[in-house]
Amino acid sequence: FTVRGDNNELERALLIYLASKQESEEQVDSVLNELEQLVGTAGARVVARMVQRRERPDPAYYIGTGKVAELAQLVEEDDINLVVFESEISPLQMRNIEEKLDVKVLDRTGIILDIFAGRAISREGKLQVELAQMQYILPRLTGYGVKLSRLGGGVGTRGPGETKLETDRRRIRKRIGDLKKEIEEIKKHRELHRSRRKKDGNYVV
Repeated sequence: FTVRGDNNELERALLIYLASKQESEEQVDSVLNELEQLVGTAGARVVARMVQRRERPDPAYYIGTGKVAELAQLVEEDDINLVVFESEISPLQMRNIEEKLDVKVLDRTGIILDIFAGRAISREGKLQVELAQMQYILPRLTGYGVKLSRLGGGVGTRGPGETKLETDRRRIRKRIGDLKKEIEEIKKHRELHRSRRKKDGNYVV
């Protein structure tokens, strides 16, 4: 996944932070400033922020239902196409929010993985990042259903949509297995080369 739009323009992002009542405004700003830097590094432009002071996340939406309605209005008014939560949200919360907003929803973990994916250089590094992304996406697949399962919506799409989701699940699980095997092979080769260097008295700086 990526935070860039299809036409390579920067996506317009809104940040959300669930703060405790004890946190000062300075602490809240510090957290959001750090998240904004991460989002900027990933390639999106932050155009709005939202803070809710709440001791416990809402099980269904992470933020309260009143804030969800306010968020939906902001998304429409400010032409926002990416919503980023400061904390990691559950697959259920991601799905529910995407269905309400009809825009891409990510959390801090998703943004960090996106940054790593763009900066990984070695073969093993790229495989490790892809594996982390696949493991992140799999339980959230129905959350990504905004893009995967609607198929235009309407009567008659439920079956094909669910079939597509199951196909994607199988492909992702297979890819996870393949990535783990490939990473293990790279580690074995590296250990073999290391032992050979030690045996031959060669050192790498």
